[in-house]
Amino acid sequence: MVTYDMTKTPVVNVVDDILAYAAKNGASDIHFDPRDDALLVRIRVDGDLRDYTKIPKVYERNLITRIKLLSNMNITESRLPQDGSIKAVIKGVAMETRVSTLPTNEGEKCVIRILDYSRSLSGLETLGFNDENFEKLSKMIMEPNGIILVTGATGSGKSTTVYSILQVLNKTETNIITVEDPIEMNIEGLNQVQVNSEIGLDFATVLRSILRQDPNVILIGEIRDSETAKIAVRASITGHLVLSTVHTNNSLSTIERLLDMNVERYLLASALTGIISQRLAKMLCPHCRKKEKTTAYQKKIFKTALHKEVEEIYAVNKDGCEHCNGGYHDRIAIQEVLVINDEIRNALNREDLDKEELEKMVYTSKVITLLQDGLYKVLDGITSFDEIYRIIDIDDDLDVQIKAGAYDVIEDEDSSLPIKEEKKDKEENGTSLPSLKEKLKDV
Repeated sequence: MVTYDMTKTPVVNVVDDILAYAAKNGASDIHFDPRDDALLVRIRVDGDLRDYTKIPKVYERNLITRIKLLSNMNITESRLPQDGSIKAVIKGVAMETRVSTLPTNEGEKCVIRILDYSRSLSGLETLGFNDENFEKLSKMIMEPNGIILVTGATGSGKSTTVYSILQVLNKTETNIITVEDPIEMNIEGLNQVQVNSEIGLDFATVLRSILRQDPNVILIGEIRDSETAKIAVRASITGHLVLSTVHTNNSLSTIERLLDMNVERYLLASALTGIISQRLAKMLCPHCRKKEKTTAYQKKIFKTALHKEVEEIYAVNKDGCEHCNGGYHDRIAIQEVLVINDEIRNALNREDLDKEELEKMVYTSKVITLLQDGLYKVLDGITSFDEIYRIIDIDDDLDVQIKAGAYDVIEDEDSSLPIKEEKKDKEENGTSLPSLKEKLKDV
């Protein structure tokens, strides 16, 4: 950890140094955690928090006050949560951040989210979509109307994907209006609206007005409630292309969530164009990754999900090197892209449609599941089996897919090995490096 001599270093310089260091090292968040004896500063790099420094308790209030000043917050209020932002050049680094404070029993906790737009500006082709999914997505966003949903947990890269799609759609002849909370990225050529619930300017209110603004494309930052969902769906069937995000795990649960929000079945069937589900996995460092033999458990997973015999894969070198952090560097999206076909549309209109039947339709519609996409990226040496195991519940996924008929039950000399056993074997992992394009042809 870094140590600061607070008796000789001004708090202003310490804050600037922490911000600049985090930005230069690719951090997504900075945490200032109050403890009994000190203020612990941690930075999140590639999804993992790591200790950076400890500030003596006596300087805690001064440091948090400095951050509040930079963020245009009320420095006299420490009893209530506050939100702010920093947009400045600090030690030669141009930064844009969101700042949040939260009162705790030990003092005020502060989290700074560093906004990195480089991925969004780089284009859709840099987001890790395999060839088949990229082709599906390209066709979806060229539709004149309909609703496209990007789903995943908090911090799974949904906003990056949505903004990348907007970059493609942002043309002179197109009127794009967004309603967001908060506006995460200012894009030239877009009409962006910031939600303000305190004065009644919520998603539903803005959406009603947007429909009178002659839009071609509408972005709804997040579908959070039934009213927003209904307006979004109705907007998509009246000649608008609607983009939005939902906090769900996969395509199937997204459809179920919308039905639970009391969206009329006939409207959902007509409106829904496609669903993009994603997770973020840490990428193996290409400089120090190593090859390892696959375990019995890993072989069973590859054979069941991909119908491939895999003898060795690349694995993480936990010692790391000068180019990475413990064997990993940067992150990549693992994606599942579902295009709503006529069979699924017709089924959604039926009141008697049960979950098992919907599962079968979704997972036998030539969709590359999250697990399959992750395993292909393991085979390409992009990420590790451990990472896929961490972000995807492999065993439950296999159970659902086999039940739906998407995967076959593999019977061979190793069939006595249950999928849900030998989990300890998964820690002995790695990856081989064939071409992803070649893998996709076999799906």
